[in-house]
Amino acid sequence: MTKRERANARAVLAAFSAAAALGTFGLSGGISPAAARTIRVSASPGSLTAAVAAAAAGDTLRIAAGVYQEYGIEITRPTTLIGEGFPVIDAGERGQIITVRSDSVRIEGLELRNVGTSFMEDRAAVKLVNASGCTIARNRIVNGFFGIYLENSGSCTVSGNEVRGQAERESTSGNGIHLWHCRDITIDGNVVSGHRDGVYFEFVDNSHITRNQSRDNLRYGLHFMFSHHDSYVDNTFERNGAGVAVMYSDYVIMTGNRFVRNWGRASYGLLLKDIRDSDVSRNTFRGNTIAIYSEGSNRVTVTRNDFIENGYAVKIMGDSFEHTFSHNNFVGNEFEVTTNSTRSPNTFRSNYWSDYHGYDMDGDGVGDIPHHPVRLFSLLVEREPAAVILMNSLLVKIIDATERMLPAFTPRMLADDQPLIEAVNIDARE
Repeated sequence: MTKRERANARAVLAAFSAAAALGTFGLSGGISPAAARTIRVSASPGSLTAAVAAAAAGDTLRIAAGVYQEYGIEITRPTTLIGEGFPVIDAGERGQIITVRSDSVRIEGLELRNVGTSFMEDRAAVKLVNASGCTIARNRIVNGFFGIYLENSGSCTVSGNEVRGQAERESTSGNGIHLWHCRDITIDGNVVSGHRDGVYFEFVDNSHITRNQSRDNLRYGLHFMFSHHDSYVDNTFERNGAGVAVMYSDYVIMTGNRFVRNWGRASYGLLLKDIRDSDVSRNTFRGNTIAIYSEGSNRVTVTRNDFIENGYAVKIMGDSFEHTFSHNNFVGNEFEVTTNSTRSPNTFRSNYWSDYHGYDMDGDGVGDIPHHPVRLFSLLVEREPAAVILMNSLLVKIIDATERMLPAFTPRMLADDQPLIEAVNIDARE
C-alpha cells in the first residue's frame, strides 16, 4: 500500500469512527460535503448536542419525538432544527438549553423545559446572541426562566410560540420574550404567561409586536424601555400586574390592542412615562384599575378607543403636555379623567361620555354644553385616598353635580366642548 493509499484509508476510518461515536442520527440526501443535508436525530443521551455539533452550514436536523435530557447546545452555523411531534428537550434545571451564535438559524416544533433559576446569568430556553435572519417558531417553552432571549440581534422573527412560566416573585423570575439592543424584530402570534414581564424591549428599534396574548404575568404584559419607532398591534394583555408600560421611548404606535382586567393597587392598562410623539388608537380598555396613566409625556394622540368599566379611565399628570383625546368612548368608568394639576395643557374634544347630562337641541349629534370629566371627588381622593369609601354616597353625588355646573376647583380648561351624543364606532376609518 502506497503512502497516499494509507492516508486515504486513515481518513475513511476516521470518518466512520466519528459516525459510530454519534450513532444516533443518519444522513439522507446528497453526499457532497458542500450540499445541505437532512440529519435525523433520535432520543438517546447526547444525541442532539452531537448532531448539532456535527452539522454543516445549511443542514436540517429533523428531531424525532421523545425526551432529550440535554442542555448547553451551541449553534454556530446556519442550521435548521425541526421537531417532529414536539420532542421534549429537558435541561433538568441545569442551565440554558440552546444558544444561537449564527445568522440564518431556524428552530421550530420543540418543547423546551426546565432551564432553572439563576441569580448570576440570564438563562433562557433559546438565546440568540449577535444573530440575524433567524426564526424561532411554533415551539413550546415550559419553565424556561427567560423563555426566548434576543441579544444584539436583528431581522429575526419570533412567532407562534407558547411560553409558560411558573413565576412566583419578580426577583426569582425572568421574562417570557426578552429583547436587548435589537432592531427589525417581529414578535407575532405568541402566547406568554407566568413570567415577570410577558414581553420586554430595551433599546429595541423598528420592531413590531402583533397578535400576541400576554396573560397572568407578575409585572407587565409588555414592557418598553428606551425603544423607538416600534409598534404593537392587535395584542391582548390580560390579568397582568399591569398591562403595558412604555417608558423613555419615542414614536410608538399602539393600535387595536385589548387591555383587560389588569387590576390591582397600582395597576394600569397602559402606563406612559416620558414618551413622545406616539399614537394610541382603536384599543379597548376594560376593567383595569387605571386604563391610561400618563406622566412626563408629550404629544400623544389618543383616538377611537373604548374605555369601559375601569376604575380610572384616564389619569394624566400635570407634567404631561399636548395630548389629544378625540372620538373615544368613556362608558361606565368610576372616574373618567383625573389629574393632579389645576391646569390642562391637553385637549379633549368630540368624545362620547356615558356620564354626560347635557342636551342636543339642534340635533347635530354634539352636546350643546361642555362636559367636565374631572370630578371634584377625584381630586379629594387624589389627596386623601381613604376618602374612596364615600364614592357612592349621596353627599359626593351632590358635590360632583354642583362642581360640574359651576366648576370652581376642577380644571376649567379640562373640558370637552363638543361632547358626542352617541358612541363612536372605534373600528371606523376616518
